Amino acid sequence: MQLPPSKDHDPAAIAEKALDLGITYFDTAPGYNNGQSETNYGQVLDRRRKEVFLACKTGDRSYDGTMRSVEQSLKRLRTDHLDLLQIHGVSSKEDLPAWGKPGGVYAALLKLREQKVTRFIGVTGHDNAEMLRRGIDMYEFDTLLTTLNPVSRRRPFREDLLRMANEKRMGVIAMKVMGGGNGCLVVGNPYKKLMYPYHDQTSQQVEAQSLIRYSLGLPISVAVIGVANIEQLKANVDVVKQIRPMNVVEQKELERVMG
Repeated sequence: MQLPPSKDHDPAAIAEKALDLGITYFDTAPGYNNGQSETNYGQVLDRRRKEVFLACKTGDRSYDGTMRSVEQSLKRLRTDHLDLLQIHGVSSKEDLPAWGKPGGVYAALLKLREQKVTRFIGVTGHDNAEMLRRGIDMYEFDTLLTTLNPVSRRRPFREDLLRMANEKRMGVIAMKVMGGGNGCLVVGNPYKKLMYPYHDQTSQQVEAQSLIRYSLGLPISVAVIGVANIEQLKANVDVVKQIRPMNVVEQKELERVMG
């Protein structure tokens, strides 16, 4: 789960309710709303840390910078350890070799795992699947967090990336399941008419169900879905409890009409 950045909501209350509903994977990063996401989580983690699998990130590429970044994140999160620490956002092929240098971010991740500051290490990226593929080929990571939805999966190298991560027995974490937001197929979207076989078309949330079903049908470990309020949170949990994941045939058809 990701918390909303808006000040109009009560992110800590959403996180609290998520735990009550059985959601235990919390995703955050120092760059989310200038650290406010971590601070919001900290209000809950201060009391319920043992219930949470806490995933954080570092955008720094240096050893020392990563160490400082993690120290600051831990303070905001009100904890002394993470469950998963990830390199935030593969940017270019020139970025990759620098990770493994003695003063690079990868050495910092290994050290933090050795010190038990984090249990696992991972890498993340949005659209550059080829760079992610190179990254998990060059370095040993426990997890991969990447964009997986009916549109992104059709892009070059996305299938190869998913297959490679599965072969390496990495935990695969899907993000942007809704294509960047809940209800991405609301009235006015040109793909709405094409999506009719998959939707009751009675509400925005019903339309989101197909995207959740799609992601749950992929060979992944967890799907990270951002929510804006407790109502959306409850609706997503209801979807997971009540419907089955899409099979391969359904996934391919959804990819076709959205492609």
